[in-house]
Amino acid sequence: MAYDIEEQEQLESLKAWWAKYGNFILAVATIVLLAAAAWNGWQWYQRNQAANALAQFEALEKAAEAGDLTRVKDAAGTILEQYSGTGYAPRAALLAAHAYEKAGDARSARAQLQWVADRSGDEALAAVARLRLAGLLLDEKSYDEALGVLAPQPPASFAALYADRRGDVLAGQGKRDEARKAYEEALAKLDASTDLRSSIQLKLDALGGA
Repeated sequence: MAYDIEEQEQLESLKAWWAKYGNFILAVATIVLLAAAAWNGWQWYQRNQAANALAQFEALEKAAEAGDLTRVKDAAGTILEQYSGTGYAPRAALLAAHAYEKAGDARSARAQLQWVADRSGDEALAAVARLRLAGLLLDEKSYDEALGVLAPQPPASFAALYADRRGDVLAGQGKRDEARKAYEEALAKLDASTDLRSSIQLKLDALGGA
């Protein structure tokens, strides 16, 4: 009988404890379950976004290869609007820019490159976009704008290329001394075995002596 009383006391104690903490425990458990469900849902969403972006990117590649600018515009636009958070977005913009350049549509190419320069989370892709954008602006003799595009500090692996492109822009402006310094900076940052050194040296020699 003593055992039954002890058991009853434990039961009453458990009931009291649950009455005090039960709602809190249920709330925490619910939050944990919802968080797990949200995480799984987010993972599914990310995979779905990546799969859809890949399909659009493949369509873009085919359109670019065929020189079909209408399809290039549609596919690239879809990726940038609906899948801008995926890694395919900056690559799609670079590919579209190349297609536009080949077709002589510099304005559209600039817009795509600017998108990558402004929004890509990949420093290397953003640096590539800035180099190409500066080249287009150089072709249009928009020298100051080109220098502005090259103003941000590039990743170390692009420093020589930036200096070289800056030299091209400055040479276009007729600023020979500044162009010479930029080319010399580019050479200083390049490995001795890099093929690009010869072309930069030719440009430097073409500027003549100080």
